Amino acid sequence: MNIFKPKLKYYSLDAILSKNAQYNVIFGERSNGKTFAALEYGLRKFIETGERMAYIRRYAMDFKGKRGQQLFEGLVGAGIVEKLTKGKWDSIHYYSGRWWLAKTGDDGKPLLDNEPFCYGFSISEMEHDKSTNYDSVTTIIFDEFLSRSFYLNDEFVLFMNVISTIIRMRDNVKIFMLGNTVNKYCPYFKEMGLTHVGQMDKGSIEVYSYGESKLKVAVEYADSPIKGAAKPSDHYFAFNNPKLNMITGGAWEIALYPHCPFKYKPKDVVFTYFIEFDDALLQCEIVMVDGNDFTFIHKKTTPLQDEDKDLIFTTRYDPRPNFVRNIRKPNSDLESRIGMYFRKEKVFYQDNEIGEVVRNYLQFCAKDTIVKA
Repeated sequence: MNIFKPKLKYYSLDAILSKNAQYNVIFGERSNGKTFAALEYGLRKFIETGERMAYIRRYAMDFKGKRGQQLFEGLVGAGIVEKLTKGKWDSIHYYSGRWWLAKTGDDGKPLLDNEPFCYGFSISEMEHDKSTNYDSVTTIIFDEFLSRSFYLNDEFVLFMNVISTIIRMRDNVKIFMLGNTVNKYCPYFKEMGLTHVGQMDKGSIEVYSYGESKLKVAVEYADSPIKGAAKPSDHYFAFNNPKLNMITGGAWEIALYPHCPFKYKPKDVVFTYFIEFDDALLQCEIVMVDGNDFTFIHKKTTPLQDEDKDLIFTTRYDPRPNFVRNIRKPNSDLESRIGMYFRKEKVFYQDNEIGEVVRNYLQFCAKDTIVKA
């Protein structure tokens, strides 16, 4: 028996709530208690004040059926529902996008409260009845806002539409955005002006303000449950794979990308173009050396020499002919040849971080192609 076994300490909202911000952006390792803490906060507020909560996901399927019923199982299993309600309710029942406090009857069936305490919203399905009054909702939880795969087209605007539907003209709503560290290249960070997310240390909180407005956004890189020690489950994920660092320690998930296979000189570079994505500017060099040709991509540390002539792949709209939004939709033989290196996996990277930038740009291009095809 190990009497020195570390005690798990799950995430607490106390630190970020002390910042008194309207938006509370919280990211960290998986299963550290972020969602549990936010749901408990919303439930406690309803029981104490009657103020309700809204639960938002990207897709409705993420909280329908069994997934919806399981959302509050952690709180129920920990006895928190029964404790907070002094035994009046002992469970939570999900039905048709809403959650009710419930009491298990003698026949095993749930007896429901008169009104739901939580409403479900999906960003992808904007069919919510705008005539419905949500004035009793003062807590909003957007769960799993960070994605390793696709974001919706204009997702931030869609999210703002959901927020607008709920809050209307009120200023008494607190919003929690919760995510795992799966991808630091996120449209929400850019749209909200959260410029230092990539440089934050675990356990830190940064607060953003916006000119003369009263808007405040608090951003927390949630610390690990056990500082300086491994969780009991960590030995299941001890493989040499950087993607697993997000599970065990909350590090940003990152893949392994191929590095430059040959040394080459400036004279070996036959063409140079650039990729601009999420404030990163990358220099891409088509190299021919020793009978081999490939593309090597590295960070550009100096300004562009000729922005009116250099070929630049970017997500932004620009009328100049040398600016191209989508590398997957070539408009010339040169652009087709550039795409060929990606298709034949002859692209190499300065480091894994550069690879992540390019992966996210290519993902944007794939989505843009699907949307406009």
